Amino acid sequence: MADSCIVCSKDISSDYDAQTGSVPGGAREVDPTKGTRRFWNGEWYLFCSLACRSKFEANADAYI
Repeated sequence: MADSCIVCSKDISSDYDAQTGSVPGGAREVDPTKGTRRFWNGEWYLFCSLACRSKFEANADAYI
């Protein structure tokens, strides 16, 4: 299954949320080069990169 980035529409592998390890405090650590996501106004949005996520956060209304 593939999803797509809300900013650039690039396909994101279904393992975008794959855990790569844990931070010292025990929180999940994921590989942001495989995609990332952001909870915004009650919904999850998917991004192919941290750069696209930053663009979304700067002007979310343009992408929703």
